Amino acid sequence: MMLDLPLIWALILAIGVMLYVILDGFDLGVGTLTSRARSDEERNMMTATVEPVWDGNETWLIIGGGGLFAAFPTAYAILMPAFYLPVLMMLAALIFRGVAFEFRHKAVRPLTRRFWNGAFFGGSLAAALSQGLMLGAFVQGVAVEDGAFAGGPFDWLTPFSLLVAVSVAVGYVLLGACWLYLKTEGPLQERARGWARLSLVVLAACFFAVSLATLSVNEQVVLRWGFSMTHIDPGTLLPLLPVPLAGMVLVGLLWRMLSRSPADRSGGDWWPYLLAVGIFLSGYLGLAISLLPFIVPYQVTIHEAAARDNALGFMLVGAVIMLPVILAYTAYVYRLFWGKVQPGDGYHD
Repeated sequence: MMLDLPLIWALILAIGVMLYVILDGFDLGVGTLTSRARSDEERNMMTATVEPVWDGNETWLIIGGGGLFAAFPTAYAILMPAFYLPVLMMLAALIFRGVAFEFRHKAVRPLTRRFWNGAFFGGSLAAALSQGLMLGAFVQGVAVEDGAFAGGPFDWLTPFSLLVAVSVAVGYVLLGACWLYLKTEGPLQERARGWARLSLVVLAACFFAVSLATLSVNEQVVLRWGFSMTHIDPGTLLPLLPVPLAGMVLVGLLWRMLSRSPADRSGGDWWPYLLAVGIFLSGYLGLAISLLPFIVPYQVTIHEAAARDNALGFMLVGAVIMLPVILAYTAYVYRLFWGKVQPGDGYHD
């Protein structure tokens, strides 16, 4: 039986992107939340929760970009010119954030320390917004003519992409707050609980708005879900309905978990982060349902954009060897640095 190599590589890229979102998403969220720290000690505790893992989390971004270039060169050639500016914005933000991450610990003067703290916050937020802009523009679709991008340099900047950008940034804040809730204790943990509750309410509203707006993006999305503002196709909608319903249930469970009194929350600090991840997974699955089989939405399918099977097969051998290694060392690092962060923790101290 012949393997469907384009589909296998689409799944590998989809898993890589999702792992990036749920892993680097929380440390971008923590970086954004550092603006709410009440003191340098509290801010240092917040950054200490991500110091051992933030570099490794970005590995999945490289795998996603490199995999798209190698496995789906046609899609890469179309999408990169469409997103040049937001990609450059994201890379500049990630670089500036990385520099600020190190320099903020070396700053002696209060003014310099405030600058690098602000740069860490700004780089984290800018990276999240840039990723959201690209996602929104991707879902919206790009202009393609004769197998090449045929749009303008600012096609990615629309009301829909801005709405998605805000949603992604708020979602990352939710992940970051839940991660802080998991990794800290005492007053900072309670403040993280408050941040998580607020961001959850905003995210639920954003998801609802994005879901409705997505139905107006392209007629094929309406046909895939069998749902529009004027028509419902029960035969199409009902089999897919468990996906958005699961997201709604997870939102309710997370709200309930975050509303518990301290006496009722013993031993369950990891649940909020897992539930937040589940919310992202439900949204990601809904996005996949809306877009498949397209890799360039509504223009180019996975099989049309894929490299030749001999190239995909050769790369798959490397992926089968390397991906378990990456997963193993990632799990080892998280296991090694598991537990609550205490004042004074961090590799800079």
